[in-house]
Amino acid sequence: MSIKLPLAKLFPASHACYYLSGDDEDGVFETAELLLQDGAEGATILRVDVNELALIHENLQPGLFGEARCHALVRNAGSARPKQIEQLEKLAAQPPSGLRLIICAAAIEAKKVVHKRLTALPDMVCCAIPRMDEAAFGRWLNEVSHEAGIKLSDEALALLGEQLTGMRMAARQAVERLRLFDGGEGAELDVEVVGDLLGERSPRDLSALCTAVGERSPQAIGLLRGLLREQQVAEVQVLSWLSTRLQQLLMFVWFEKSDRRTAANKAGVFGAARYEVPKQVKYWQPQQLMRAMQRMVEVEMLLKGASLEAKPVVLERFVAELVSE
Repeated sequence: MSIKLPLAKLFPASHACYYLSGDDEDGVFETAELLLQDGAEGATILRVDVNELALIHENLQPGLFGEARCHALVRNAGSARPKQIEQLEKLAAQPPSGLRLIICAAAIEAKKVVHKRLTALPDMVCCAIPRMDEAAFGRWLNEVSHEAGIKLSDEALALLGEQLTGMRMAARQAVERLRLFDGGEGAELDVEVVGDLLGERSPRDLSALCTAVGERSPQAIGLLRGLLREQQVAEVQVLSWLSTRLQQLLMFVWFEKSDRRTAANKAGVFGAARYEVPKQVKYWQPQQLMRAMQRMVEVEMLLKGASLEAKPVVLERFVAELVSE
């Protein structure tokens, strides 16, 4: 039987063969890279596809200085064909001396033949890495930030989590850019700095606009004009934020029919919206949200050139419709 281990128990690496699966694709490949590099001094590092398994055997041939060592990562086991499955199974069942084999099959279905056969191999270490929910991603992001030596305000951390939940590699890149911005000063970075990093100008005011629209408050018109005229925020950016909030409201309404307690998670509502959306749905009927989403598609086309009207006018009319329907 295979050896099933949680992510926390994989290190330090002490086995010859690892099979990583799960719907967190970034998590699978990040873990694979860590296993690849763990104890890799003096070993050949390979990253291959399932049609390149011969390269592993070639790099294990004894050289002038004795037995060779090779750490090999197979990137796409989920797409293996029958003959490739046999080769992969044979290699994992009897790994040559000096080999550490890491097989990746992110988001693979459990019913697939390759998954069944590899997880049935004796001595194969299997680890399923599920996609992190908002809370887990927030904790992970906080740890990564501390490791990089940067301080984020609670609001900035929430914005990063809301925009990047599940995308570990993008989050690491964002943290690295923040580290370079900070330059080792250790100052607390606020939501405006993080917003600029993510390409989001005036995130606080955009969030306030979404709240006003969610509550169908006439204040939304004044907030919109401030964003467009005074802060020069692009119309498409505003529409993107409004689109996200309308989708959150619609999906929450859909899922709350079965279980209101889990509706936010199932609807993909994260960050501050997690507390706002459940309160804002009382201002909307499902058919109103459906019409708003349909109208939003029309507005997007108008903003992209299908109208002779000025873009701010198009967007102001749309927001006026949302709060006054």
